[in-house]
Amino acid sequence: MATTLVSSNSWTRTFFPKNKTKILIHRYNSNSSSNSNSPLSTTTTFMNHDAVVSLQEWQGWGTTSPVPAMVTQIAEDLKLLEKDFDSQMKFGRAGGKLQGNFGQQEDKKHRATYKALADSEEKLKFYSARQIACRVLGSKGYLCQKCWLAMEDCMCSQITSSLLFPGIKFWLYMHPKDFLRQNNTGKILWQVFGVDCATLCLYGIPEHEQIMWNSFKLAGRSNVWCLYPNKNAVLESVENAFGQEPVANNEVSSEKLKEDTTQHFILIDGTWSNSAAMFRRLQDQAKSIWGDEDLSCISLNPGTSAMHKLRPQPSWDRTCTAAAAAGLLLELHLLPRFSSAELDKQAETVEHALTVLLEALTKRRLRMGRSITRKVRPNNIC
Repeated sequence: MATTLVSSNSWTRTFFPKNKTKILIHRYNSNSSSNSNSPLSTTTTFMNHDAVVSLQEWQGWGTTSPVPAMVTQIAEDLKLLEKDFDSQMKFGRAGGKLQGNFGQQEDKKHRATYKALADSEEKLKFYSARQIACRVLGSKGYLCQKCWLAMEDCMCSQITSSLLFPGIKFWLYMHPKDFLRQNNTGKILWQVFGVDCATLCLYGIPEHEQIMWNSFKLAGRSNVWCLYPNKNAVLESVENAFGQEPVANNEVSSEKLKEDTTQHFILIDGTWSNSAAMFRRLQDQAKSIWGDEDLSCISLNPGTSAMHKLRPQPSWDRTCTAAAAAGLLLELHLLPRFSSAELDKQAETVEHALTVLLEALTKRRLRMGRSITRKVRPNNIC
């Protein structure tokens, strides 16, 4: 009997018995898609089998969201293809790509699926979900879920946790190709501060983006900032943005004041080339919610991150995600508004974790006989 996936996505797949696998691309009409409460919402019902990626496993990677529907669907598709080809999935460590005959056949199928999707938004969702599904399946039993390092290099015991000042919340807007990367530094923030204070939002995943933007709507545009190191963007310094004390209102409860004054900082976590598209997506969504005004951007004092030794940062400020967060906390600490929040100590905890990560990656490279410096690629950004 065929296993059918029933979905509110604009495409579904129907699988038939072994050696008769077919992929059916179906686009819903505008009436069916209009039933969704949000253009970013997606729901899927799976029948007659258990989920390949459990909720516990998914949230173990550093997120508080449900398992994204399309990620689950693609993971299920891959498992069904294993049965169809009577071949086990094998992932190469370089980029985590599927290997062998299975990889070749799956590559043809996913490219055909991608090509059949006419809408660019659906293409992005499919691309992101497939990247993430492959990384989750390929990392089982290999990477530590907390630090995203190989089990033998786990650094979790050396990380010190810290409470983040409640008036600040970080959002890690991460590209799928940076998800589960061992040298990714954004993961440090939720290792140190927890997933509620430093929340992962995966680019192109509707469930994640909806959660983030719902929070931004409640916070209001004036309390949402993006750290984007781009000389061409309209930037505001930390001092100019937060140098003045907020006006107290005795008629407002302390809980309400805390809610209204929490500052949400978006950290774009991806390569320089990918971050441009991510920033445009943020700006487009901001305009659709708040009108023509751009999302406010914060500039930091330039500084070179220690991680630049292993993973050169092509952006003009030569920093990484965790170092940018630490730099922001240090600059805020110098302002009267945050002087009693001990943000300098919180920044030191992040910097310590960054040092631990650098040491763990360096030891791994030396053990594998690889260079501990990276050749800086020429670029025209500076």
